[in-house]
Amino acid sequence: MAVKRTPLIAGNWKLNLDHLQAIAFVQKLHWKLEEGNHDYADAEVAVFPPFTDLRSVQTLAAADKYSLAYGAQDLSAHDSGAYTGEISGAFLAALDAKYVLIGHSERREYHHETDELIAEKVAAAHRHGIVPIICVGETADDLEKHGASAVPVAQLRTALGGAKKGSEVVVAYEPVWAIGSGQAATAEQAQQVAEALRAVVAEELGAEAGESTRILYGGSVKSGNIAGFLREKDVDGALVGGASLVVDEFAAIVRFKSHVGV
Repeated sequence: MAVKRTPLIAGNWKLNLDHLQAIAFVQKLHWKLEEGNHDYADAEVAVFPPFTDLRSVQTLAAADKYSLAYGAQDLSAHDSGAYTGEISGAFLAALDAKYVLIGHSERREYHHETDELIAEKVAAAHRHGIVPIICVGETADDLEKHGASAVPVAQLRTALGGAKKGSEVVVAYEPVWAIGSGQAATAEQAQQVAEALRAVVAEELGAEAGESTRILYGGSVKSGNIAGFLREKDVDGALVGGASLVVDEFAAIVRFKSHVGV
């Protein structure tokens, strides 16, 4: 019997919006989705603000009983200690963060994060009951030399190396060449890689986890192409960058089922 996976639409704000702007944005997004009668059983919605916004988003979501989930854009591999500038998973758990992004290509590139460090961060998230969204993806050079799936598969296998069987994770496939370029992968390309990534999850975490784990596509996602990705059997949502900062556009992505009857 096939496992039903609720799609997840995740908005990565990156280095945008202060805490006051975050409050206004989340309110508007909630109202927009309410206005459109969004059913969260059709798609879970999560936002990933900067660290300084998280307490404000937590307070708003709790006080007004929003169904929106939220998470952090990174966490430390360490739980505490002399690690200036780091944010512990314990701190994120205290803010009721459900998710944390780990291994985003911008962290890999600008902060030189290795696959081994990413595996340590996955373990840190699990220690504190936070679901890691593990980001993997190939550069244009990787694509030319090795094909689409070789690098993401290797990245994911290392990231899951220390995880226990049955651990909950989400995987986000983001071809680096597509991020912010305006040129998305095709739905067929995304499906090919997602299928390979699902096989890795099954190998590392067990067959049940392989069936239940959600695999997202990210890279120039917008309301005009989201439905095509979500038609693919192994693509279970999207990690959205720039479009997640525009309320109307992000809400339209969330309501992907209304576009063409997916």
